[in-house]
Amino acid sequence: MDLSTTYLGLRLPHPFLPGASPLCDDLDTVRRLEDAGAPALVMRSLFEEQIVGEQLSAFAHIERHGESSAEALSFLPQPRSFVFGPEEYLNHVRRVKEAVGIPVIASLNGVTAHGWSDYPRLIEEVGADALELNVYTLALDPAVSGPRVEGECLEAIRAVRRQVRIPLAVKLSPFYSSPAGFAREAVAAGADALVLFNRFYQPDIDAANLQAEPSLHLSSPAELPLRLRWVAALSRRLGCGLAVTGGVHSGLDAVKAIMAGADVTQVVSVLLRRGPEHLQVLRGEMSEWMEQHEWGSLAEMKGVMDLDRCPDPAVYERANYMLMLQSWRRAAAAAVGGRG
Repeated sequence: MDLSTTYLGLRLPHPFLPGASPLCDDLDTVRRLEDAGAPALVMRSLFEEQIVGEQLSAFAHIERHGESSAEALSFLPQPRSFVFGPEEYLNHVRRVKEAVGIPVIASLNGVTAHGWSDYPRLIEEVGADALELNVYTLALDPAVSGPRVEGECLEAIRAVRRQVRIPLAVKLSPFYSSPAGFAREAVAAGADALVLFNRFYQPDIDAANLQAEPSLHLSSPAELPLRLRWVAALSRRLGCGLAVTGGVHSGLDAVKAIMAGADVTQVVSVLLRRGPEHLQVLRGEMSEWMEQHEWGSLAEMKGVMDLDRCPDPAVYERANYMLMLQSWRRAAAAAVGGRG
């Protein structure tokens, strides 16, 4: 069974990549992932705010009476909030590269074009095989328009692309007015691949103590259909690689992603729950399913259910919305009539 695929110019033996997460923080776990068959690793992100904070901190030591610098620093997370500082991150990329023989994909998280300093280039210099840029932005200010948000994201992609020669993946949100249109612009700005989709962690409210609290929930397979729809819509239309992240918890989930047109899937939550060795289970599940259904390779299967090749493309479009609502009404009416 040939599960091999290509992503970011990297020839990989199978499509299950450990995604950006704490999994790569510890070298022992990194080695366990490699031993379990990980084809490549995506490291946790270095945040733009960390880089800006380091720059402001250095400036504050030089200009101790600069009130604007002190005020700006007060809005940033404290260094102790992060696992790795900017320099530590570079050193960790180097250590991970030395520890394993598989490709290492570093990650940056931010949204402006001016907050990176030289870090994309430095990440390349310490040995990263590719870079994933997570353009995570929350436009909570009603005065900030959609075009402005998208323009800043595209400028950030261009700024990183100018610094590096290694392949660049861009991790997108589904919350654009035209995800397909923005995806096309991201590729034009320099993305070699797109990762669909970022997960936005929603705060909760402690009603008794009147506090907003951060909350973190691992993904579930219920999140996969959103990714399948947009991968299917973009497959073979942009000329770039595609990765699905969020909702892949089984070999069958990955089969669906590949059929929609993905090159790889990124898995995190299921590995956090079950450990690095679960990669072998996922790979076995996919191989078994493909053998049962007489698929010889991922290449044969890729894109057979994308928007252009799906037997019923309306399932991905507005027609499906109308059909589902009407079907539910008929089912509900039948149930009510049956109880009568």
